[in-house]
Amino acid sequence: MAKKDKGYRNAMEELQLELAGLNRWLRHGGHRLVVVFEGRDAAGKGGTIKAITESMDTRGYRIASLPKPSETETTQWYFQRYVEHLPSAGELVLFDRSWYNRAVVEPAMGFCTKAQYKAFMSAAPAFEKLLTDDGIILLKYWLAVDQEQQEERFSERAKDPLKRWKLSPNDLASRDKYEEIGHLRDVMIERTHRPNAPWFVVDYNDQKRGRVNLIRHLLQQIPRHDVVIPEPKLPKLKGKPKAEHVTSKALWVPDTIG
Repeated sequence: MAKKDKGYRNAMEELQLELAGLNRWLRHGGHRLVVVFEGRDAAGKGGTIKAITESMDTRGYRIASLPKPSETETTQWYFQRYVEHLPSAGELVLFDRSWYNRAVVEPAMGFCTKAQYKAFMSAAPAFEKLLTDDGIILLKYWLAVDQEQQEERFSERAKDPLKRWKLSPNDLASRDKYEEIGHLRDVMIERTHRPNAPWFVVDYNDQKRGRVNLIRHLLQQIPRHDVVIPEPKLPKLKGKPKAEHVTSKALWVPDTIG
């Protein structure tokens, strides 16, 4: 194993313990945490979310990755379909893209009007203040990646049959809008960065380094996440361990590994 990979694995093992403690702290204290992941296509949002939730109790977190709005949703208050995904007491919700679609993706791709964009930019800080005033902890991250690195990842996805599903028509169309997306990102940050809901930018040209840095930073923003998960005492079994004896009515799946 390369020294770099070993260092990454060691760092992630340490962070997984802290994340499990965070999960427990949220549940025991009834706290609510929202983490927003924004960034260019292929920046590494999905991989980071998987890394964060890898060792967490599945009942303690949710991932919100919303599809294109339905016809009904397009007639609703813009924030309405995001509100229903907000956390209840003890929950962590990770948004793989969020309401900030309207700040970057939609205007870049022509999916919203100028009036809708302008209204969103004015409303977003007020919406987020309602969340944080109600006690929700809100963290917002932009995953930064240079165009050369982004192109390498697009190429890798195109060549790998197991990753081609990640390349959407919007991903391909966005390749010609690198500068425009960067401008929209800067306006978004400048207009919606607030003390109660600041923006944090993470260098994701090296995805593994970016993951470690983002997770460490995330943990540092939480007041307490050092709740130790006690080691349970397993009482000694009565008698010898028993084998599975399943009814003959069941059909066993063949063992195909030689």
